[in-house]
Amino acid sequence: MNRFARTLLSLAAVSLALAATPAAAQKMKVGYWTSGFSLGFGAVMEQMKFAEKEGLEVEWVKFAEVNGPTRAIVTQGIDIAFAAPSTASMQIAGDGVPIKIVLATQILEGQFVVLPASPLKSLADAKGRKIGMSPSGSATHAIATAILENNYGLKPTDYSAVPGNEGRLAQFLTQKDIDVAAIRSVTIAQMDEVKPRRLTSIVDEWKKLTKSNAAPILAVTIVHDNYLAKNPAAMAKFIAAVRKGLEFGAHNKPRVAEILQKAANMNPEDARAYAAQWEGAYMASLEPHDVATLKRMQEIAKAAGAVKKEAPDSAFVTGPYQQSKQIK
Repeated sequence: MNRFARTLLSLAAVSLALAATPAAAQKMKVGYWTSGFSLGFGAVMEQMKFAEKEGLEVEWVKFAEVNGPTRAIVTQGIDIAFAAPSTASMQIAGDGVPIKIVLATQILEGQFVVLPASPLKSLADAKGRKIGMSPSGSATHAIATAILENNYGLKPTDYSAVPGNEGRLAQFLTQKDIDVAAIRSVTIAQMDEVKPRRLTSIVDEWKKLTKSNAAPILAVTIVHDNYLAKNPAAMAKFIAAVRKGLEFGAHNKPRVAEILQKAANMNPEDARAYAAQWEGAYMASLEPHDVATLKRMQEIAKAAGAVKKEAPDSAFVTGPYQQSKQIK
């Protein structure tokens, strides 16, 4: 065999070896807030490895503060912020931060509640009172203040907004440190020592405010432009994984409860109550009506002073979501 023939055989052997070697998994750093309701979806995604099953190598980065993921994506500390506050995401896009909104992941579900013996009969009675809600920068804070002002005529100067995560707000209400709390139904279900009295629903008030049937969107998935430009296929795979995670949670609530017991150190009863809220709390969509809802939220938040600049139309990118539908 001459040298040329041996060279061809060697190259063929190398080619076969490379073909037999599995392609390297696409890496991504994904962050989420672990003190809010995004914990449930994030923990299921992380523990069940839906993204990894799509051929992705994910480094999950957890944040104890609601605005942590949005701040980290600005500096490219993470590539993707899963379940980032919708209003804060649109705000940074309006400020010129190079991010794209690629998926809506969480419904802004919750109730305005008081203690059973409270004299308040309506939010209209809350003038001069302390109202507990998510911290400034969260979608819940923006929508709650918009509801108070537009539906009840209560400007931010008419009450004291007390920030806190779900657990703290429940504690504040029980200890009578606040008069009203805007908290999730799952949190209410876990308040064994006292059963709060419902004044009204955030979703109902939003529909009244917008004169529509669309529920407000609490959280979205955002991705840095640099990552999306280089890895569009990986983004579509991640969204496909999120959609599969959503379906899993809806049909496997006992398993979700088990995951929550470990991830959040919940007792079995609280974990089951949390898992029972899955369909009413989570989503994985970016259809035209979802984009329209986000833009309407932005308009209302801006009118209430919670948002300074509106995100441009280019910040809403539906391509990866549409492509994810082709991934089985």
